[in-house]
Amino acid sequence: MTVAQSVATRVEVSENVGCCAFAGDRGMLHPELTASATAAEAADVKAMGATAHASCNRTCELGMTRATGEPYRHVLELLEELTRPA
Repeated sequence: MTVAQSVATRVEVSENVGCCAFAGDRGMLHPELTASATAAEAADVKAMGATAHASCNRTCELGMTRATGEPYRHVLELLEELTRPA
């Protein structure tokens, strides 16, 4: 939250945040697990209308990108992008 708040004017976290169930490579082999595990959180995220979506784990980025149709990036990537010298 601290890193996210340093690069965003508003930070929202879904009330339904939880495990994306990607579980290493299981989400690649069984995408239905991730789809089921992320359904409520994905609905919350879609309703937020955010301009950026962040995670702290690469496989969770993959799972949540699939679930929401929005590109998730590591929060440190967003920090780097927004603090890079012009």
